[in-house]
Amino acid sequence: MKALSFFVSFLLISLMSLNVHAASNLDQAIQHSEAALKSEKGTSVAEHAAEAKKYAQAAKNDKDKVIEGKHLDEGIKCLSDAMKEGEKNNADEAKKAVKDAIEHFKQASK
Repeated sequence: MKALSFFVSFLLISLMSLNVHAASNLDQAIQHSEAALKSEKGTSVAEHAAEAKKYAQAAKNDKDKVIEGKHLDEGIKCLSDAMKEGEKNNADEAKKAVKDAIEHFKQASK
């Protein structure tokens, strides 16, 4: 009985893991950008924007998803602007740039 219970548990875990897949780099960039918007301090916005920028740059090499390069590049530029403003502790301007980046990333993935 224990062996049957173990087998059923193993089978269920295996089936559930098939539904889990890693988010694309662009999705990760959007998630980190959204985290930047929740930050209170400009320096924290800059940190999240830097992390988002890494994923956005990596998205250029993604082969599993069609990404429009122009919007991706514009989004990366916006994240660079957000980092500069955030390092100056100008949270509002940094968040504005992050919002623009998110819009570009969403356009890039359509």
